[in-house]
Amino acid sequence: MTVVDDRNTDDRIEMAEHRDSEHTLDTLFAWLERTAPEGFRIDIVQGGIFMTPQRRVHWDITANIFEQLRTGFARNRILSDVRIDYPGHLNGFCSDITLVSAAAVEHGTRRFVHDDVEFVAEVVSKGTGANDYGPKRTAYAKAEIPVYLIADPYQGKCHLYTEPKEGDYTSELQVSFGTDIDLTRTVVGLVLTTDEFPRD
Repeated sequence: MTVVDDRNTDDRIEMAEHRDSEHTLDTLFAWLERTAPEGFRIDIVQGGIFMTPQRRVHWDITANIFEQLRTGFARNRILSDVRIDYPGHLNGFCSDITLVSAAAVEHGTRRFVHDDVEFVAEVVSKGTGANDYGPKRTAYAKAEIPVYLIADPYQGKCHLYTEPKEGDYTSELQVSFGTDIDLTRTVVGLVLTTDEFPRD
């Protein structure tokens, strides 16, 4: 198990290795709820624990996407930093923005399941961006999430992935901040503007 603290990209803490059979997502998140500092976003990606503090640029982009989604969707369908488990080994993601279907209900664990998810947006943080482009993209594709958006303030670009098939996205669009993203032909059904997305 690896814990990555993204307060400083050079400040990474590797904990002693534990056998995977000793851990489940529930036990790991229960431990984190007791021990993690407040104000950190937490993801478990392929068994590694990643804690990222909320930075202003990251929050501005996340809030902007949330506000645009609110023009078309009820508040209870839009989640931020809420755990959902995804296919693959120990993948429990607290995505920046998640849109669930109108029919979605919380299950016995008081959590939504990935079958409920229609759209995910991740805003890249410096120390964990490789997760967004790598294992998270794979997990979202395997879960057949119809629309996956990465907003990267370091590149000043958005990467849009659609049409999941056989564990990968078959369509990718890359646009610079300032360019509208037409999602009207997807389940999102709106044009996402990026002209107010700040760069880092």
